[in-house]
Amino acid sequence: MLDAIVLARAVPRWCAAMHAAAPELNALDGRLGDADLGATLDKCATLMEQALPELPDSLEGIFKRCAQASAKASGSSFGTLLTVALMTAGKHCAGRESLSTPDVAALLSEVIATLSARGGAALGDKTVLDGLDAIQRALSGAAADAPALALASAAVRESLDAFRDKPNRMGRARMFADKTIGLDDPGMVALLRMVEAL
Repeated sequence: MLDAIVLARAVPRWCAAMHAAAPELNALDGRLGDADLGATLDKCATLMEQALPELPDSLEGIFKRCAQASAKASGSSFGTLLTVALMTAGKHCAGRESLSTPDVAALLSEVIATLSARGGAALGDKTVLDGLDAIQRALSGAAADAPALALASAAVRESLDAFRDKPNRMGRARMFADKTIGLDDPGMVALLRMVEAL
């Protein structure tokens, strides 16, 4: 079950993981993009850490406060998508004290649809959306007492394996589509590092 206490405790772990993963993500992004993914998430994490003392005590409030911090960090495409995802989560959680595993799956469905509309990516384009979709499908079919985080981590890893030998079809990487075959999408790796931290 996800409630405000669980989410508030997860935010510092998320931030620490983004600081640690920054060099790896910059290197991966440098092969396919402009090598700023790690720097973007590192800055997002720093600003979220600054907001920790004033985090609200509701799911909606925590998600929205983290979104506000993320919005200040960067104008990069991934930073924008992170901000939109967090804002979408906040709106979805309005009036809710907790989310069950099926509720989280429903939230992810909404996030995926919103990000696709905002960024123009579709499932199958080898982006973070594919990793999110893998998590959504894993959780939607899980039992109420299933280990959600373990399922989510395994789902992203399987998605990375499934898409590694496919070309990227979005972002700067799409200009080098053939060269992206055999490489992991940096956004999907970032998602894995996020899930592992929780």
